[in-house]
Amino acid sequence: MPTTVKIMPNRPTHPVRQKSRSLQPPIVVVLAYDGVNAFDLGLAVEVFGLTDMGADWYRLVVCTEHPGRPLSANNGIRIIADDGPKFLARANTIIVPGWSHIEDKPSATLLDALRRAHQRGVRIASICSGVFILAAAGLLNGRRATAHWAQAELLSTRYPAVDVDPNVLYVDDGDIMSSAGRAAGLDLCLHIVRQDYGAEIATRVAQRLVVPPHREGGQAQYIPQPVRKAQGGALASVFAWAQHHLDQDLAIDRLASRAGMSRRTFIRRFEEATGMSPGEWVVEARVSRARELLEATQLPIEGIAAATGFGSAEALRHHFRQRIGTSPMRYRAVFQVSARTRAGVENR
Repeated sequence: MPTTVKIMPNRPTHPVRQKSRSLQPPIVVVLAYDGVNAFDLGLAVEVFGLTDMGADWYRLVVCTEHPGRPLSANNGIRIIADDGPKFLARANTIIVPGWSHIEDKPSATLLDALRRAHQRGVRIASICSGVFILAAAGLLNGRRATAHWAQAELLSTRYPAVDVDPNVLYVDDGDIMSSAGRAAGLDLCLHIVRQDYGAEIATRVAQRLVVPPHREGGQAQYIPQPVRKAQGGALASVFAWAQHHLDQDLAIDRLASRAGMSRRTFIRRFEEATGMSPGEWVVEARVSRARELLEATQLPIEGIAAATGFGSAEALRHHFRQRIGTSPMRYRAVFQVSARTRAGVENR
């Protein structure tokens, strides 16, 4: 049997602990619809629905086109919300969680409601694939937005008028905001709190959730980046040899010699096979190997720089940040823990 969750509006119960900002608390409306992602909806409810942040904290409302009707969320969860679209007219902020049906067109009623809200100056923010609903409403035309890295190309192809940035965790484009992956929705929600209540309150909320108030870097650190290869022939053997000798001199002339080609022919064939120059490919391969070593070993940064052919820790840091969007040490702090967690699960 599916699990049914009935969502009630929040009612703050504790005394005010921060200076009151207005006579009326800002209203945050979180949309619910068939196919809504329960995690996206839940994190927005958790942040904006806190009941002990004071009387001027947000008033949270979860609304749907058909109040009281069970909605099918992902993971076998059913959601019942009692409030309808009328709350969109009163919202200060609307949160659009991700949904499971991005191949479908959202209902005309929902899209029209979002357009009217935007025309009234309401701030609208999407989480993960909720950005497809904003795009379908035409709210992102000529504007910058982001999406999960696995959906960014689809968003760009389907809605070419949208300036899709696949490298960031979230985009704040004024009255329209969007987050990348689902967990990046938490980054965006904390950003909204920071805008409305200041950094100190946003940090308090982050501490309660046991998450960083602000994450450094973008999506690049979470995207699998297999090194591009050529299939068969002389180039394939060069690719294989280079990946096992990243600590050595991988100058173009040396690689061309191993392939039995002239420098000019080698560069042309290489670019045809990979879409990048030999130099770019070598840096990509070295950064990829550095990621593996950061995740799986305790080698110091200088040792990883030597093992991957960067020569110095400074060179490694430069190229790593340029491609991954964060420093090697910060990457290790996050992903070596993740690697250990995975290993523990696999060994059970």
